[in-house]
Formats: sequence, structure tokens, C-alpha cells
Amino acid sequence: MDELHQVNYSLSASQPEAAATEEAATPLPRAVLRMNGHMLLDGTWHFAEDAEDVGLRENWALGHAYEHTAQWPGSVEEHLAQARGHQNGPAWQDQVVVWYEREFYLPEVGESQKRLMLQLTFGACGYDTRVWLNGKPLKTIEGEEIHLGEYTSFSYELDEEYLHLVNRLTVRIADTMDAEVPRGKQESHVYKRGGIWYQTYTGAVRSVWLEMVERNRLRSRVGVVSVVEDRLVRFNLTLRIHDTGAYTIRLQAFESDTKDRTTPLATSDFPLLLVAGQWQQRLVLEVPGARLWSPEAPHRYRLVAQLIHADGYAAQIETLFGLRKIEARGRYVYLNNEPVYLDGILYQPGQTTYQEMQRHMHAMKALGCNLVRVHIAGIDPRIYNLADELGLLLWVEVPSPHSSTARSRQNHRAELLRLVTLSETHPSIVIWSLYNEDWGAQDIATNPETRQYIVDTYHFMQLAYPQFLVVDNDGWHHVSYTGRLKSDLLTAHLYTPDLSRWQELLDRLVGGELEGTAAFPLVVGDPFFYRRQVPLIVSEWGGFGFPDYGGPQDAGARTNTIRAFKQELRQRPIASDVYTQATNIEDERNGLLDPHTGALSVPAGLLNSHQVPPQPVQAPAADQLAPVSAKARWGSRR
Repeated sequence: MDELHQVNYSLSASQPEAAATEEAATPLPRAVLRMNGHMLLDGTWHFAEDAEDVGLRENWALGHAYEHTAQWPGSVEEHLAQARGHQNGPAWQDQVVVWYEREFYLPEVGESQKRLMLQLTFGACGYDTRVWLNGKPLKTIEGEEIHLGEYTSFSYELDEEYLHLVNRLTVRIADTMDAEVPRGKQESHVYKRGGIWYQTYTGAVRSVWLEMVERNRLRSRVGVVSVVEDRLVRFNLTLRIHDTGAYTIRLQAFESDTKDRTTPLATSDFPLLLVAGQWQQRLVLEVPGARLWSPEAPHRYRLVAQLIHADGYAAQIETLFGLRKIEARGRYVYLNNEPVYLDGILYQPGQTTYQEMQRHMHAMKALGCNLVRVHIAGIDPRIYNLADELGLLLWVEVPSPHSSTARSRQNHRAELLRLVTLSETHPSIVIWSLYNEDWGAQDIATNPETRQYIVDTYHFMQLAYPQFLVVDNDGWHHVSYTGRLKSDLLTAHLYTPDLSRWQELLDRLVGGELEGTAAFPLVVGDPFFYRRQVPLIVSEWGGFGFPDYGGPQDAGARTNTIRAFKQELRQRPIASDVYTQATNIEDERNGLLDPHTGALSVPAGLLNSHQVPPQPVQAPAADQLAPVSAKARWGSRR
């Protein structure tokens, strides 16, 4: 029989050259760790395409003759190509249904089964996933017979009654080009592949593993909200209880760089009477004299959280956390009550491997960035750990649907909740975008229902997740309600390769010209008057090297242009900027670093504002600005 690997996980992130070591140290794609053993089910699986979608009717889960094999993790697209014997051309056009199956031996367990149970977790899989154990359909811990989504993890508890010495695990994955589901920049029925729209990459995209977990436990998800003035940390915990009774939650905070588990910096016990089910609980721990987390000093602490049973047995999880506070106050963004200029870069990882993403993060830091905007994509959560360690602020976004309907909004909200629940541990994540450039909200200017959904979601995020800034619709068409912006930041996407035109656009922006600056009006809904009451951010600019764009093509010219454009930004009352973009990806050829090695094609520090001293100048009055025709505008969508 296979044994669950007993490991002591490392929570620190490595240098890029140590990627193989880091992969071994933190093999599971999650940020909150459980000290129990695990058994990876990655590797060779049986594989079959269900082109006519007959597998459910014919009960393939009870037995099927598979003709092919596939390596998990991997994408449906590459698995179909291998099964069909070709590597080029689209793998599917409208709908894809595939099945995977493998066997595993029941792991040996040293401790009494009365206290433990076997859990199966998918790091990410989708969009539509069903799972069977020995022919019996499984439900996720949340009670889903069908798990929807492809960016976050989900788990099943395996009932001992249905486990055998040798077990058969069957997985059915379905996806379509449905524009109402969150797709990010993958093609759909609305946006076809080409230009800024990418090929699909779905299916069995992250690891799957077995682990022993306690029947009564803390789940591996921890939210962190800190108030830096009083060094209080609010932890949002999720409990999974099978046996009603009296329990105690014990929280302990340690320095992250010590192995001493006997002298915590802070500790507190919280007695609870818990009934069976899944519960959320917020608990507060004071960490006296705690150092704050920032890009310059990314200090973290180790949380050890235990659910202690009445007999003294403790089910334990661990994670690293940092104390930090992000605010939008007037025209500035404040980090830990100090104004900070955010030097950002747009990052689109696409099909990038975990090791390549590690190299990218180090390279973006070397460029002088303190902010990375992860563009409408779900990424390996271990990268959030790396950003925490490096001191890189992250702006993350919900992968957008491609059409605006009641169903697309329902799917959007579900994806947002899945993503934020599993990422609210990290001090590096400071900004969330709900939409980008109207993708999935194309009727935002004309449909009150779309605007109301955005207003409601913004208010929900403010209350439920105060540790983040929230952008309603990045780039333009921000929503105003009774004259109040339903976005913590007023953002604009401005593209032009011409320096004089760039100066004109920036002057219009800081002068409060909400129309005629970006490709579309910056604000919709009720009247809104910009008077520097909200930070102004140029959240996309550059794009130099994009085909037919007209910008500089060689690295030297690009460097000089970026430096000149950056200087114009810093001479105006702008709170942040985000350069497009970090790497080349498919048809977009405007990256500043090699997508495989991370090597820079421009000088290190180029995007660092400290090398471009800010020199505020008086913005011209609005009536001094000449009108600009729509033809003269650059509105290249990203």
C-alpha cells in the first residue's frame, strides 16, 4: 500500500535558481498548510474524449475502456492533441467533454480512523467537474455534485464505507465557449482568439492529492485583517465539524524565522460550543510591538492555529501573515498610513509554469516595480507567498465573463467569492478589480441592473473585506451613485506612442476631463465631478512593441521612451501607474522580460519612480484644453 508522505512544509519562497527545491518544499498549491501527510495523484491517468457526451448516459464511471493516457496536471487542449495525434490547430471549438481515471491504493494510516478521514483535493480543475470514487458520485465539502469554476481548489471527504484496498477515481470535465462564465482572456463565442484574446487552457490544470485530515478541524483557509494602529489582527477562520461538542481554538503568533514553538509572541484561547457543519468564525489576536509589512520591509509572522478537542487533541494549521493597512485617502494611496506611489506592471501569466512565474516575480521586482497587476487570471497560490516574501504588492482581478446577463453576473460573483476566500491570507494583495474595460459588463453605461450589481458588490467588498481596495471597472466607465464613485480608485487606460499626445492626455486627466481622455467616458451613472477626492491612476499605458501600434521596436528606443513617459507621469498629481506589460504572450509582443528565463530586455530599475523624482506642476484649467477628436484617441483594449 502507498503511504502518505509525512513532510514538514516550508512556507518561504526560493530564489528562481532554487525552483526545483522550492517545488519539493511546498508541493501543494495552497498558502495555508496542514502538518499531516499527503499523497500526490499527479502523473499518468487514463484519458478519453467524450465527443458525443454519452459518458453519463452510458455510466462510464462504473467502467469504461480508455484508449489513451494523459499527464495530470495538464490542459484539455494538450491532452486532446496527444490523443488525436496532432499538435497544431484548435483542440475544440464549442464544447469539450473528457474523462480521466486512475487507481490508488488505500494509504496506510498510523492513527485511529475514528479521529481522521481521507480528503481528496483538486488544486484547480474545470470549468465543470464531477468526481466518482469506485463508481459512487462524490459531493464537495460545500455539497456540490458538480463543481463549477477553474481557478481555485475544492475538496471531497472520502467516506470510509466506500473505500477499498485498491480504489478507482474517475473525473469528468466539461467546458464550453460560453461567454457567460468567467473566462478571463481565453476565447469565447464573443471574443475569438487573436490579438489580445488567447487560446483556451482548461481542465486538469493543477495538482490533485490525498491527505489525512481530522474529522473536526480548521480548514486550510485563513483571512487576515490587521489594524496597524493597535497591532490587532483579525483572523477569519473556517471550521469543519462532524462531532458536536465543546472545543477551543488556540491562536499563537511566532516570528517567521524561528523554529521555537514554545515561546509565542502572542497567544489566546477561544472556547466554543460547535455543532456539526461548516462554520466561519472571526477571532482577534493582539501582537504587541509587531513590525508592519511593506515592500521595503516585508516582515511576516507565523500563525499556528489549533482546534483543540475536549480530550486535548489538537488539529492544527499554519500560515504566514503580515500586518499592513491600505487606504485610498484623497489623491493618495496610503500604505501603513504613509503615502506611497505604486510603480506597477501588467502581468498576464497565460500558460506559464510555476517555475517561470517565480522568475517573472523576481524580474518585475528588479525592474523597480512595487506593484504587479495580475490581469484577469487565476494563478498558482504559491506565487502569492512569493510576493509576500519579496514585498511585491499585488492587484488581482476576477477573470471576467464575456457577456452581460443576469447569469453572467451570478457566475462572476461566485468566482469572486471563491477567489477572495482562498487568497485573503496575503499582505501582498491590496487591490481587487471586479471588471476590466467592460468585459462582461458591456452594457454598463445603459443598463441600471449592471450598474446596481457593481454598486452592491463594491459595498459587499467594503464590509466583508476591508483589507482591500476595490476597483469597479478598470480603465473607464466607473460607476457613480449619487455623485459618489463606487470605486476606491479612479483609473484610466491611456495608450499612445507619441510623447506630445501623452502629455496632452495626462493634462486632460488631471484636469478632471472625464470624457475625451480614455477610449470611453471615465464615469457613468449619476453625475460625478472629479476634484482630487480619489486617487487617480493610469492603470494601463505603454504597450510599446505591440504589432501595428507604432511604438519603438528595439530595446534601446523602448527604454528611452518608457523613461520619458514615466517622467511625465511623475510630474503630475497621479497616484500610480501600470505599464503594459511584463512578458510577451501569444500575439502581444510588448514584454520587458523573457517569458522563460525572466531576463530583462531593458535596464534594471527602469520602472522605479525613485529614479524619476516627482515634480508636481500646475495642471492647466479645463477651459484651456483643446478638444480632441475620437479619431485621434488611442483606446487599444488590453
